[in-house]
Amino acid sequence: MVNTSKILASCGKIDLVNECCRETCQNAVSEAAKDLASVVHFTQLLTAVTKIIHFSTSLHLFNQMCAIGVPVDKYPMIIAIKCCCQLYRTKDGFALLGCCFRRAIAPDDYIFSALLDGLVLEDMILEAEMLFKKLIKQKLCEPDVVTYNTMIKGLCKFGNNVTALALLRLMKQKNCKPDIVTYNTIIDSLCKDKLIDDAFKLFNEMVLGKGARPNVITYNSLICGLCKFGRWDEASKLLKEMEDENISPNVKTFTALVDAFCKEGKVKEAEAVINIMIERGEVPNIVTYNSLIDGYCLRGEMIKAREIFDSMTLRGLVPNVVTYSSLLNGYCKNLNIEKAMQMFHEMTGKGLKPDVVTYNTMIQGFFQVGRCVDARKLFNEMHAQRLIPDQCTYRIILDGLCNNHLVEDALSLFKLMGDSKLNSDIVVYNILIDGAGKCGKVDIARVLFQGLIDKGLQLNVRTYNVMISGFCREGQLAEAKLLFLKMDESGCPPDNVTYRVFLQGCLKNKHYDDVKMILKEMDGRGYSLDASTLSLFIDQIAAGSLDRSMLKLLGKLVLKELMDHPRLCT
Repeated sequence: MVNTSKILASCGKIDLVNECCRETCQNAVSEAAKDLASVVHFTQLLTAVTKIIHFSTSLHLFNQMCAIGVPVDKYPMIIAIKCCCQLYRTKDGFALLGCCFRRAIAPDDYIFSALLDGLVLEDMILEAEMLFKKLIKQKLCEPDVVTYNTMIKGLCKFGNNVTALALLRLMKQKNCKPDIVTYNTIIDSLCKDKLIDDAFKLFNEMVLGKGARPNVITYNSLICGLCKFGRWDEASKLLKEMEDENISPNVKTFTALVDAFCKEGKVKEAEAVINIMIERGEVPNIVTYNSLIDGYCLRGEMIKAREIFDSMTLRGLVPNVVTYSSLLNGYCKNLNIEKAMQMFHEMTGKGLKPDVVTYNTMIQGFFQVGRCVDARKLFNEMHAQRLIPDQCTYRIILDGLCNNHLVEDALSLFKLMGDSKLNSDIVVYNILIDGAGKCGKVDIARVLFQGLIDKGLQLNVRTYNVMISGFCREGQLAEAKLLFLKMDESGCPPDNVTYRVFLQGCLKNKHYDDVKMILKEMDGRGYSLDASTLSLFIDQIAAGSLDRSMLKLLGKLVLKELMDHPRLCT
């Protein structure tokens, strides 16, 4: 007879928090295992240990089971394969599949589902697709809803919504009824990819076709998607629908609303949501408060952001890297670099490791206040911490160097990039062309611009704007005009900024021949003049360089508030 209480007591010794106790846990389970004589009893113990998500201990027990010669049937094999896959050891899972074949154990949908899940966890989506197709084509097993859901989860993880929807249709054809997990996975993926209307189409199909009853997870995905698009009325309607269906909003629902309000700058509304949340007995978590702190930081209200930070810690919530990164960003945007550094040191002092985003924020903050040496030191520190700078890091550094008139240094760094992706980044080229133009190095800007064309990279409107601006700044109006006229034929029509830049170049260089033509084109495209361009026109008209009759044409292109300019009325 098996001593069940001893098994359960051994399982209770397993420490889920402190991994350093793993060996102790394994020994405790091994003690109980000594009394187990059959595969059934071993399987019971394996199941108990696996249920509390201590996969490494389960594998240790499985190995012990094999070592003492207990015959292994399908069920321990399923558990062992699942544990391997959950530990990101899917190759070992496939090795055990080989053992199944050698022991004449026929793999079933549980085993294949576990292997598929392992491949998805390790981002091996192509291998997962190949395995799934093999299951269907060779009829190795009849995939159940769990197998389909696993494959759909993998496809959605990589944004392959079209194939995920096709798989949903295949499920129905094969008489495998999709469940709420199937629908939720695809709806959430569509919402995250900003395909909100497609998500609602599937939602309505699910509800009207009685495929599954929506739950709080379904509504959370849809509400979050609607909020990102500022579709507040529809989000409110869904909340009401949830109430009517007796589905209570949870922390995630409220946090989605808080985050959306904060991104819109509506922090008061966000705080109101948190108050409603607390009244309903839902406790705001760190993610909720992070959104609120970030909202105040984006508005530049750093005193209020700090108050929320302090109140959060008083509630027993521990700030994380995201919390500190938001505050750092807020202080840097307010050019309060000393306070940002103080928070940075506080963060590291508490054992939190800054990530790439944190370093990017601080490096940009130093450049904004002209402390280029400190920015470089932080970049070196980032390398020392074995953090790999991303595309954004290099853009920040190049932009910071150019804005601080260190174009030569920026160009040297650019050359060091060699043939990396960064060397083919249009944003990087735009930064360097703009920086060179502003520093009077228009020849360097021209070489960079030509380099883009030689590489076959797609120029965008920003590229043309900074190059035209560089030419205008150096009085090379003929070059600027040539580039301006090439834009339409290149499939990149000039925008409002292009016209304003070229107009300002013409006015500053007293090149009036094309001014009327440009203004008429702007009128035809529905563009308008900004305050700085209008001011230049007023100066030229006052000096007699331009005829006052041009005021009529200007009137069509100037916003009403600018038309009240006192100098236009004289």
